[in-house]
Amino acid sequence: MNAEVRTVKTAAELSLADAYVAAKRTLPGVASLREEAFRAFERDGLPNRRVEEWKYTDLRALMRDAKPVAGAPDAAAKAKAIGRMVRPLEGKGLTIRPMAEALVANDPLVAKHLGKMSPADSAVALNTALMRDGALIHVAAGATLDRPVHLIFFAGSDKPVSIFTRSLVVVEKDARAMIVESHEGGTDHQINTALDLVIGDNAHVDHVKIVANGDGVVHVSSMMTAIGARANFNDFTFNIGGAAVRNQFFVNFDGPDTVAGIRGASLLKGKQHADNTLVADHRKGGCQCREVFKSVLDDESRGVFQGKIIVRQHAQKTDAKMMTRALLLSEDAEADNKPELEIFADDVQCGHGATSGALDENLRFYLMARGIPEKEAEALLVQAFVGEAVEGIEHAGLRDALMEHVVAWLRARAG
Repeated sequence: MNAEVRTVKTAAELSLADAYVAAKRTLPGVASLREEAFRAFERDGLPNRRVEEWKYTDLRALMRDAKPVAGAPDAAAKAKAIGRMVRPLEGKGLTIRPMAEALVANDPLVAKHLGKMSPADSAVALNTALMRDGALIHVAAGATLDRPVHLIFFAGSDKPVSIFTRSLVVVEKDARAMIVESHEGGTDHQINTALDLVIGDNAHVDHVKIVANGDGVVHVSSMMTAIGARANFNDFTFNIGGAAVRNQFFVNFDGPDTVAGIRGASLLKGKQHADNTLVADHRKGGCQCREVFKSVLDDESRGVFQGKIIVRQHAQKTDAKMMTRALLLSEDAEADNKPELEIFADDVQCGHGATSGALDENLRFYLMARGIPEKEAEALLVQAFVGEAVEGIEHAGLRDALMEHVVAWLRARAG
């Protein structure tokens, strides 16, 4: 006699399933893609500690209940958003349209790219099932954008809600663009956002994401990236807000001789939790990738980094290195680092490293011995620590703006 084992659904999982059933007829477009994704979520449920990739960030435990799913914004919300909107550059070679509109119209770019890179991950599946809006950005072949395109995702509802946004960015061959995402606002919100990023041959793309949500927000972000041949890709993720943040990156090197820099920095205090999980899949040879993630942890905060470099059998001449460093400013702070290498080729240069520790007492003493007060000495050392990751951003103005965030965080810490 064989007994069938069934996982008991949590209140949040049941609520999300009910929300999908109730809303699916009003959700914009791609009904079959949504249904397939919902079936995957229904099978696997919310990610939890029994899933290896989610062992440090148990979303099932974090989401004891699911907030009501946000609908389309009303007139008041649109007015608030317009007041905060920064208009991006629009011109030759650049097309921007709302994702909801593109889904309804079954835009060719949506049909070709959306969901095609999605990993077997239930958080991504849930986003695909319930996505309502976002941005569709297309940069034509050979076009160069002189200014960044800035997407602002502002959680403006006064009531706690679940928000599902999905964006698609397609940068064609020989084009150049910089995309900036800012995630702001929210109180007790649950945010699940995802980005499909397609980079053509010989293209140059810079992507910067800033998470500055309110203190009670659970923020889950997924970026699925496909990179062509001889491309240049720089990514930077900056965590400075939210109660619990999970940034997951799935980067596929689909063409040879690409150069990529994937970096991030987290400034955490209180009981904040930030998890950066990266899978870099080298499918073609000759690619170079550098991954650097820094965490500054104060009070009882927790920083997590999980990084996996995969080198396929035919991806010879791969050069990939990964480093994560955590700076603990409190005895109660915690850093969990798990770098991995999975290599099936023999002519490669790959390596990884991880460190965790307190401020260097000798350097602090050196600065204080020259008349710099203790708090200022600590601030200078923290700025230098974070600066190593920030300096990879090519746009000088944005680089300076992020360092100003670091300075403001340190001032608040000093009281």
